[in-house]
Amino acid sequence: MRKAGSGERVKQAAALVVLLALAGFAVAGPTGLLAWSENATALEQRQEDLARLTAERDALRNRVRLLDPEAADPDLASELVREQLGVIHEDEVVITLEDE
Repeated sequence: MRKAGSGERVKQAAALVVLLALAGFAVAGPTGLLAWSENATALEQRQEDLARLTAERDALRNRVRLLDPEAADPDLASELVREQLGVIHEDEVVITLEDE
């Protein structure tokens, strides 16, 4: 009879240890209560990055649309030629401004 009682206590102790371990993970684990603020901060940062990248993508998409070979925007084409080749028309004057 004594053996049965001690076996029951061992089972109870093991169950208690498992329950405490689960409670510990629920509080201090990687997805526990203590990690919520870190996860919220990371989520906010990712949303800001996503918004910035979306705006960047939209600007590039618009630029590609303006450079369509079938109907390129003359102002943008001229700007790119001047920027890439460093050319100007004969009747233009270049004014350089120094950075402060």
